[in-house]
Amino acid sequence: MRWNVLAVLGWVVAGSVVTAQTGAQTASAKSTAEPAVDPVEVLVSRLELEKYKATIKGLTQFGDRRQGTDRNRAAIDWIEAQLKSYGCANTERIRYNFQPPPPRPPAAQAPNPVIASGEVRTGVGGSRYRGITRPTGVNTDPQAQPDAKLRALNSQASVPGLREEVYCTKIGTTHPEEMYIVGAHMDGHGWGEAANDNGSGTALVMELARIFSNPAVQTERSIRFVLWNNEETGLNGARAYVEQRAALQGKESPAGSGKYPEPKWLGMIQHDMMMWDHGMPHADGTFNPEQRPEADVNIEFQSTAKLADQAMKLAFFFRDANEKYATDYPAAVGQHMTNTDSTPFMDLVPAISLRENERGMHTGAGWNPTWHQPTDVYATFSDKDFRLGLNAAQTTLAGVAQLAGVKIK
Repeated sequence: MRWNVLAVLGWVVAGSVVTAQTGAQTASAKSTAEPAVDPVEVLVSRLELEKYKATIKGLTQFGDRRQGTDRNRAAIDWIEAQLKSYGCANTERIRYNFQPPPPRPPAAQAPNPVIASGEVRTGVGGSRYRGITRPTGVNTDPQAQPDAKLRALNSQASVPGLREEVYCTKIGTTHPEEMYIVGAHMDGHGWGEAANDNGSGTALVMELARIFSNPAVQTERSIRFVLWNNEETGLNGARAYVEQRAALQGKESPAGSGKYPEPKWLGMIQHDMMMWDHGMPHADGTFNPEQRPEADVNIEFQSTAKLADQAMKLAFFFRDANEKYATDYPAAVGQHMTNTDSTPFMDLVPAISLRENERGMHTGAGWNPTWHQPTDVYATFSDKDFRLGLNAAQTTLAGVAQLAGVKIK
């Protein structure tokens, strides 16, 4: 199945599609001896497994990057420096004050969780029970981490106060006043290295920023690459961004400058845990050590969102991009996006989330034994795991490149 961009996304300005069609007509007039080069295919080919792995490895030097700590602040500085080194020089930061909410009641007294979409889910982590499940939770015991060096690195406790998160923007050449947001949260916890949750998503966004920041790459519309903070405490970094910047959308500043500090949001694409798809736990609580043959990239939208229909179409557009451009793993679309940084956006803009498993049926039911655990370290994962994350990067790059109207000079 192939979707026409305009037919799929009626809320996207038609100009990019018309331009693409005109370009295709011009290309058809050229000699058949010179086949047209697909710029999307060229950019996807620039995603490399070893570079993706190296970026994840670089993030793990800061341990679990828990918010409110020096290691979190050092990781933000490192991410910003990397973005600038890619040529994404217009980096900026969002600043907000985080004060933790009161402690939750003990588990025995806690009611069934009401998740961000408003639904009540009786399973652990706001999940639906399906098949064999495994208890989940956040490891808070430092002694559960056998690596003394990593245990020491993660020892500083979080304190309330000022928080920051970094982003950079690829400015559109034709419509700088419109943009797609590509995001992932960079903070973690659990006394590991937060390699998968969410070094895998952070590295994905950074790798896309690297490729799109090449000066020979041009896009008609803008793309913003955001690395959220405070996801693990309740999506606080993403919520702060929405609170501070939603009202600024599409406003030229200064007037007549042609500059748009906050272009109009056309879509939000989030990435959260990209690498582990080993299947459900066995009855005895153990796991398949290998990536399952039918592993896939899960693309989710929230069926209860105000813009659910548009988000669904966006999700299927990305599924089609995966089918055409991803090298190893297919994509599947689900209707229950929750507990990730796209949630604060979902009633304001079509929003989707890419991840390794279904959030409501798999992740929350314990299908990843490294989730928030000391075992979420770089060494836990194989190349098959890293390649699943790379295929998610291929999917998003291909989808965003088409929607933003990419060209290579």
